[in-house]
Amino acid sequence: MSDAPERSLSRGQTIVLVATAVPMVAFGGLGAVGTYSNITSVFHRSATALGVVAAGEGATLVLALVLVGLTMLGQSAPAAVRLGLWTLPAVASLTGAAVAKTVTEAVVFAVTPMAMCVSAEGMGLLARRIVVYRTGVDAEAQRRNAAVMQRLAYHRARAANHPKKKARDGSELESWKLAKKVGAGDALLGANLVDVQRGRLTDGADAALAGMFALPVTPVTPSAHGVTDAPAPLAVEGADEEDVTPPVTGVTPPVTGVTPPVTGVTPPVTEEDTQVTPELETVPPQGATPVTPPEEPPVTLEEIAAVAGVPTPVIGEPLSDEQLVVVLRHLRYTDDPPLSYRQAVAAFREAGFVGGEKRVRQAWGSLMSHEETDA
Repeated sequence: MSDAPERSLSRGQTIVLVATAVPMVAFGGLGAVGTYSNITSVFHRSATALGVVAAGEGATLVLALVLVGLTMLGQSAPAAVRLGLWTLPAVASLTGAAVAKTVTEAVVFAVTPMAMCVSAEGMGLLARRIVVYRTGVDAEAQRRNAAVMQRLAYHRARAANHPKKKARDGSELESWKLAKKVGAGDALLGANLVDVQRGRLTDGADAALAGMFALPVTPVTPSAHGVTDAPAPLAVEGADEEDVTPPVTGVTPPVTGVTPPVTGVTPPVTEEDTQVTPELETVPPQGATPVTPPEEPPVTLEEIAAVAGVPTPVIGEPLSDEQLVVVLRHLRYTDDPPLSYRQAVAAFREAGFVGGEKRVRQAWGSLMSHEETDA
């Protein structure tokens, strides 16, 4: 299921969709009327014509309603329903062509039932797109991808473990053919991949801009007169010149009036000056174990969840927004320096936690906002 919130149709969208569906139903009905008129002109019996219409256009209409109903419930249609939407109109076309007296009538009688087929397929496709727009779930694409993945898993296992080399080679070739079909026609998969690449491009652009606009660090160098050079203070936007406090340069003023030393006089050396105090070394007693300070244990996921006031996140189960923030906080500070967004997401996936890419990115943004506020 998708993590995206359910969207509702606007009034303008509803009007356009209704205006689109009405001609579909109308032209399908006109096809049924045409078939009825064609069969009546041949058999001159209304009951026979009604039977042909019921077997062709009527049955197609029933399957179309079943397809629309299943689609609106977010379920995929069985293969029999999809096959019947094309088989029944084709049978009606063949019937019309068979009872026609001339070639021209055969062509007309064969084309008329196809109006119901096109109308049924159009209504089914429109209903499917409405469901995908509102819920973000494409049941038909999920059904196709599930079937492809099931066949792919079978052929991969067959290519690896089948005792016959010919069978292994055939399954290997079939696996590569099926790999081209994985995700084909799945608009949601493409959108999610675009979101992932957009996040990576954002991280790369942020790193590049941070490197371009980082402020250079001015090294501290002593001057010839003992003056320590310091960088000039940064100007504060909106501040007056009088409010800016000049930096302290650390200049030591020269001492004047000092009596110059007397040269040529050697001070007497006393016994106290010749005594050297030995440097004492603290040696632990023999056999004693040196005491090391205890290491502070790392903060566990349960402790972070308890502080946040949420249930402890469980691997493999859907997580709330608050639990996502707790998990990302725990993963971010499992290493020093803290993990980046991509590293944290990779650790999130490797640990087996469940969460959509969009919700994980929103939780990361919330975590970064809290860190900036705390800082």
